[in-house]
Amino acid sequence: MSSVPDVHSGRNRPQGLRRALVAAALLFMVGLAHAPDPVGAQERGLVPRDYYGMTFVGEVAISPDGEMVAFTQTRVVEEENRRHREVWMVPLENGEPAGDPFRFTDPTREAWAPRWSPDGRTLAFQSRRDDESTTWFARVEAPGGEAYRIPGVEGAPIWSPDGRWIAFVDRSDADGAEPGPRAGWIAPDAITVTENRERFDGRVITQTRYKSDGTLPLLPHPGARGKNQVFVVPAEGGEPRQLTHVDFNVIGATWSPDGRWIAFSGNREEDSNPFLRRSELFLVRVDGGTGLGELRELTPGEESAYRAPAFSPDGNRLAYLVSPDPNTPTRLEVRGLGAGGDFQGEAEVLVDGQGVSPGAPSWRPDGAAVRFTAQDRGSVHLFQVGTGAGGGGLEAVTSGERQVGSVEETVNGAYMAYTSTDPITPDEIFVARADGSGEQRLTGFNDGWLAEVSLRPAERLVWTAADGTEVDGWVIPPVNVEPGRSYPMVLKIHGGPNSMYGHTFFQTFHVLSNAGFYVLYPNPRGSSGYGHEFMMATRGYWGLMDEEDFLTGVDAALAAYPQIDPSRIGVSGGSYGGYATNWLTARSDRFAAAVTSRSIVSLETLWGTSDSLGTLEWHFFGTPWDAADTYRAASPITYVGNVTAPTLIIHSEEDHRTPMQDGEMWYLSLKRLGVPVEFVRYPRSSHGLSRTGEPWLLVDRLVRLRSWFDHWLGDAVTDGL
Repeated sequence: MSSVPDVHSGRNRPQGLRRALVAAALLFMVGLAHAPDPVGAQERGLVPRDYYGMTFVGEVAISPDGEMVAFTQTRVVEEENRRHREVWMVPLENGEPAGDPFRFTDPTREAWAPRWSPDGRTLAFQSRRDDESTTWFARVEAPGGEAYRIPGVEGAPIWSPDGRWIAFVDRSDADGAEPGPRAGWIAPDAITVTENRERFDGRVITQTRYKSDGTLPLLPHPGARGKNQVFVVPAEGGEPRQLTHVDFNVIGATWSPDGRWIAFSGNREEDSNPFLRRSELFLVRVDGGTGLGELRELTPGEESAYRAPAFSPDGNRLAYLVSPDPNTPTRLEVRGLGAGGDFQGEAEVLVDGQGVSPGAPSWRPDGAAVRFTAQDRGSVHLFQVGTGAGGGGLEAVTSGERQVGSVEETVNGAYMAYTSTDPITPDEIFVARADGSGEQRLTGFNDGWLAEVSLRPAERLVWTAADGTEVDGWVIPPVNVEPGRSYPMVLKIHGGPNSMYGHTFFQTFHVLSNAGFYVLYPNPRGSSGYGHEFMMATRGYWGLMDEEDFLTGVDAALAAYPQIDPSRIGVSGGSYGGYATNWLTARSDRFAAAVTSRSIVSLETLWGTSDSLGTLEWHFFGTPWDAADTYRAASPITYVGNVTAPTLIIHSEEDHRTPMQDGEMWYLSLKRLGVPVEFVRYPRSSHGLSRTGEPWLLVDRLVRLRSWFDHWLGDAVTDGL
């Protein structure tokens, strides 16, 4: 671990050092200000290789006393085609920066996921050492010192409120499981006989869920390895004690304030019926004696999906999220807890989910309100809602056209730290008072390269569909727009469909803007962040419903920006956005070029090949044999004969969310039709290539996307890689 300066105690600093730190802080904050006008004031716009200079922050953890903020910083190591994570810190004094950010962990080793002990003297983090990811601890109050391990802690630590115990969730050893690296390759209930295991290196599968998106797609048989269970260890270390012995994976473990219970959620039927999206709430006894490990099921017989339990400060109530079924909004509820660990009385519905859809809840220290983050018309903000008869209504704590995340508060609730991003600024770390006032920006890792480029801010565009539905979108103009000249436009479509675009930084959009394109990115019906009814509007009508929103959005952009050339419009998207790209080029002749990534062309084949079990059955009211006409009517392959737009197809070899066969099907169809088409297959890549793929491949993808549109839409500028 790197040396840790004594920035924790401002009271004991020499006055000269204090003045120097204050001066440095002022210079730091001045440097954060966007002094130049971001529109057209810089030499150039963004190019794909600028990705290598970007820094990403997240996993914010503010110390219990509010005097230090820890977070994970991720940078790209271009030469090695990888990312490197470190834990960094910023000292605070009365909610304001008291020094510059500094690296806390050893720069030669990866580290991430910081967590504070209850007394604020110890910071835990995950670190990859000797090719193994393990939990490490470091003293914060004394400078220097090596990171150390606590014997018995084999997972991310969850300290008891009094600091005496550490709980963690880890996979237990499966009883009777076959040993070795190929455990679970041959299902124990297989009917066929494997005569010689040494000569057979394939898989024999009998379970329903047998693959997952990523580079290790085939999962072992459930009986080959244990489930995630709750373990506890004394804070000073020792032999871990397994508290739970359940046949499903424990999720979201959290201590009660008195240390008697740990609450968590889990799905009893995750193996037997993975098509069902349900989970239950449980308590497990921790306070020793004959009750140690006693399991209480809080929601027996319920067919809803319960998750994210959070104890009130007095331990007498439990907040949680519940979705009765996929068609019902996610509710935030609070319910009383008896001394014996059972629910008492009726649930109090704090948020019904019809407007904002609440995220995981956390309590205010006085127990009078619950907080959560939620999407809201392109933004993501922290919200608060009161509890009980005298509680206040729903209100936003943070504000502005931006997206906040990774929010964490001090123990006394005085301050909070979080990430924040907007359309021209990647995520940085912020601190504010608990009511959102006095906000201070703590980091500026991306200011250097931002000062060298010109980014056009997004401009909101609103239009109305034929039935009166209002649709939201944004337009980013080209970096340099010359009077009297026409420009191409690219319509970008998000995935989901139940997700959203909005006030966050999109490198792809700025790369296209710099290359001379207008970029339109809408939130059509089916998007999240606009209420439950709006989000559910496309159920059973993928493409058929939102097609109008896309095309009327193009009309609105043409009306608002006369310099857009209507004959040079492209369309692009990934996942559901790739589906919609295929759909629009098959159903409309308005697009002169397309780039479709990790796309969908046949809903029938997707049902049987995707790792997202149950998704299509819910969206289309049944299986492909129950609703064959509905599946085919909403499949782009049904209309592929109409496609004329030159198309670039991008797919990842290890994508098991929207598998490769759909890209292959679209490619061969367009080849057969004589449509100009190119197929790019990325190795060692999953569904998340554009976000978390290998850096070289991620940048290559950006270059290809830009060059395809440059070639077919023409007249754009592609200076530099």
